[in-house]
Amino acid sequence: MLCLGIESSCDETALALVRDGALLSSVLASQVDVHALFGGVVPELASREHYRCMGPLFDTLMARAGCAVTDLDVVAVSRGPGLLGSLLVGVAFAKGLALATGARLVGVNHLHAHLLAAGLEQPLSFPALGLLVSGGHTHLYRMEGPDSFQTLGRTLDDAAGEAFDKAGKLMGLAYPAGRLMDELARDGDPAAVPFPLPYLRNDSLDFSFSGLKTAAAAYLDGIPPAERWPRPVTTAQGAPRILRDCCASYTRAIVETLLRKVERALERQPDLSTLILAGGVAANSHLRSGAEALMRRRGGRLLMPSPALCTDNAVMVAHAGWLLAREGAHHDLALQAVPRGRPIPADMLYARESPAP
Repeated sequence: MLCLGIESSCDETALALVRDGALLSSVLASQVDVHALFGGVVPELASREHYRCMGPLFDTLMARAGCAVTDLDVVAVSRGPGLLGSLLVGVAFAKGLALATGARLVGVNHLHAHLLAAGLEQPLSFPALGLLVSGGHTHLYRMEGPDSFQTLGRTLDDAAGEAFDKAGKLMGLAYPAGRLMDELARDGDPAAVPFPLPYLRNDSLDFSFSGLKTAAAAYLDGIPPAERWPRPVTTAQGAPRILRDCCASYTRAIVETLLRKVERALERQPDLSTLILAGGVAANSHLRSGAEALMRRRGGRLLMPSPALCTDNAVMVAHAGWLLAREGAHHDLALQAVPRGRPIPADMLYARESPAP
């Protein structure tokens, strides 16, 4: 079964081909340079870039893989959550291909695809606890299978990735700030600044990082002028100790909060011994090492995609689409894009025939 994956939920235009669970080829056009001028993603520019790049990227992908459009069995597309204008470009392109070729159309939940991406490099095992940590979302799931996710906790305001990006902007770090903050934190003292561990004094599995961002702003405002650093900061080389310590302390606060919530969830779900960690923030070296230590201590199993598959990509969409199509799942041409803030409807259709091989 040959599955095309299409990703256009935010600022990355990406396509990939997966055959029977194995990656054939992938292509991606990044918009980082476009949005860096504004310090964040501009939705209208993002959708225009998707429209400009989608067709040429598809032609490039098919040529690289040596495939014809008529070879496609499944067309999978990120239907949401994300930026509505960006999503519409991908969904419309997917519908056109499905209508023209007769391929099965599968609308993929972008968040679920992140977690299922771990299965590209190691066997997935269910049930599992899923921790999705990205720029727009921080979710805990009980995962029963590729099409069965139960939400256990979610962010009430800022997501962890958003907290990293906004604090990084306050520190003067070049956009996107997360990767540079990770690097700066490796050579800092995580105990130097007593940032609070947010929303832990309760029995909830939800998250809230807005207060931590406020604490970072207050700390930065209180730094004496003589100790402040030139901005923007584009590299870790030569960065002052006070900035490295600030990054290390801020990173510790987010990572420790995430892992404490994970441990709380595992204690409440004693039949779960596998943690799947995914999303853009899952590329953070401190979170990865902390999750490894946690699951090793508990005698459990940790699954996470390689860092290259943590950020938005079409490989995860193609893989998720293949998993769903293998179960007989599909959508018709009434498939709708779902923007951030609205729930993804349970409108998957299932073929009556046996699952495809």
